[in-house]
Amino acid sequence: MLSLNKNCFIYFPSGDGGMGASLYLVPTPLGNLKDITLRALDVLNAVDVILCEDTRTSSKLLQHYQIKKPLSPYHQHNEHKILQHLIEQLQTGKTMAAITDAGTPGISDPAFLLVRECLKNNIKVECLPGATAFVPALVNSGLPVNRFVFEGFLPLKKGRHTLLTQLADEERTMVFYESPLRLVKTLQDFMQYFGEQRRCSVSRELTKLFEENYQGTLYEVCNHFSSKTVKGEIVIVVEGKS
Repeated sequence: MLSLNKNCFIYFPSGDGGMGASLYLVPTPLGNLKDITLRALDVLNAVDVILCEDTRTSSKLLQHYQIKKPLSPYHQHNEHKILQHLIEQLQTGKTMAAITDAGTPGISDPAFLLVRECLKNNIKVECLPGATAFVPALVNSGLPVNRFVFEGFLPLKKGRHTLLTQLADEERTMVFYESPLRLVKTLQDFMQYFGEQRRCSVSRELTKLFEENYQGTLYEVCNHFSSKTVKGEIVIVVEGKS
């Protein structure tokens, strides 16, 4: 057991067969650097290496909290290529933390393949609680939150029509991620498949200076964002079918 301060202890398992290695999935702030947990900071200070999507983005967070650890790029373009190498490093006893540019690793960001391979090799994985963009967007939407479905990013072409046709009959609240450049096109598609009067909410720049949460019918929300330049990460929350 490694004591990091008088109130917090981080346990690193030990033993043979790879159980001495640990992978920590550490959520990082969506925008406001204060939205990180004390435990997350302790873990980032304790591990041997930090896996990150973009070293430039992650360096800003780590420098802010004076965390000096080796950074290793881990993103959708190299995760297959370096997967086995990471497993071998973990099996030697190295501890790693995986972070993304913002939010929780594995939620529309790399991590799934690494976690799956770790579990296959009896490598202990821990996921810390923390920032995830769709949670504040969902709660702030004013739509039912007792039952919802997270769809992430829609397919750009292949499978898009089929999925939207299926979702037209979905009764639970639906949550999507989208880029600012495709927001209006996606809202137009939603109007086509779900109807113009379906309620929805769009959240962007969450936790940042220009955060915006706009609610209304799909028709009203689409008109609102059609008349302005949209920036930032987008979460769309859409009412389920009545």
